[in-house]
Amino acid sequence: MTQELIISISGMRGLIGETLFPETAAAYGSAFGSFLKQRHTNEKKLSVAIGRDSRPSGAMIFSAVASGLAAVGIDVVDLGICSTPAVGVMLRQLKCDGGIVITASHNPTPYNGIKLLLENGIAPPKEMADQIIEMYHQKRFSFIRALDCGAINNDGRADQVHVEKVLAIVKKDKITSRRFKVVLDSVNGAGGSEAILLLETLGCEVIRMNTEPTGVFAHMPEPTAENLVTLCQKVAETGADIGFAQDPDADRLAIVDETGGYIGEEFTLAFASRFVFSQMQGSAAANLSTSRMIDDIAAQAGCSVIRTPVGEANVANAMVANNCVIGGEGNGGIIDLRVGPIRDSLVGMALVLGLLTESEKTVSQLAAEVGGYTMHKSKYPADKQQAASIIQKAKTVLKDAAINDSDGCRFDLPDGWIHIRTSNTEPIMRVIIEARNPETAQNYIDRIESICKGVLNS
Repeated sequence: MTQELIISISGMRGLIGETLFPETAAAYGSAFGSFLKQRHTNEKKLSVAIGRDSRPSGAMIFSAVASGLAAVGIDVVDLGICSTPAVGVMLRQLKCDGGIVITASHNPTPYNGIKLLLENGIAPPKEMADQIIEMYHQKRFSFIRALDCGAINNDGRADQVHVEKVLAIVKKDKITSRRFKVVLDSVNGAGGSEAILLLETLGCEVIRMNTEPTGVFAHMPEPTAENLVTLCQKVAETGADIGFAQDPDADRLAIVDETGGYIGEEFTLAFASRFVFSQMQGSAAANLSTSRMIDDIAAQAGCSVIRTPVGEANVANAMVANNCVIGGEGNGGIIDLRVGPIRDSLVGMALVLGLLTESEKTVSQLAAEVGGYTMHKSKYPADKQQAASIIQKAKTVLKDAAINDSDGCRFDLPDGWIHIRTSNTEPIMRVIIEARNPETAQNYIDRIESICKGVLNS
């Protein structure tokens, strides 16, 4: 399937030198700046904070985006290499009118992207994203004269400010007393320095893996089991209490238990939720592709879960609207509004260490208590039309399922669920299946696989 430049509610993403060029990024920056000027018509000169992950193309894309913003009169604050959640923290700290993250998240090094944030740290909702996309395509930019161009200044405080925000949500002295041994794999992305600062401040002995922000990823960057074999081995070899794996922009966190077993990304939200619910009452928000573990944990605490379409902004907006105490996605993205409305691997680390401290249990013991499901995730090179055909055929096969079509289609059954949707950031279709036991899960996998092969091979 041909790789194309993707422009969606999630921002812009493409291959450097093939679909994403300096002029592309500059135009997108001008479109965002022009949108912000329309949104804030009677205010002083506007500003946008920009951070980037460690990809070698990041500096080039930053320069292009910053020039596009400056050309329409927007001041730029260059945060340098930092995590996506740190950008959200800093733009609010600096009272900026928007933010941009230069990142392609878990995509390989040849990709890069541009993620937009509003002044509240949340990505623009669909209607606003559509306005920005239209302005980009129609080149409706509000360029200004030389004397009114935006200024570009640096601010290198992102690591410290972010970590201070995260430390405020846990009992630092209690965690410090445990002297945890942690293996950290930052995949040579943007999150290493922030995570090391956090963990060492929490009294942890940190065994570092791939923490230099070179952008030359030591392994495939998505924090999945097949990509974290070396981390698992290191945890077992060193007798560590836990292993943490970040993705390149450090908004996702996967966990390895003390035996060197990969327990995965789904447990990150489950553990974080269990800890938060033990400290306070309130509701949680999670997307349709997230494990039922959070529903079980919330029910045990007398709390409820609000389900949303996939996408960080959807979860964050639901959390704000319902004053949720915790939220996130099953990909290891944790959102705690006390720090900010953005998925945050450092929040995940702090809350998980808090749970280990308060429970006095090991990671594997906690996983055994909150688990009990079999989950399977797969993806197919399908476009939206092919995905729609697959969903329609699945509806005829899974006639007894409860249907939620707010994002692709989720089929809820007594013994499990299936979620089929197209990605906003890649030209693929994702299928997530969860069931109470491996046999039931395999039955659903086989049925969906048969449908997908029939459509994609026709």
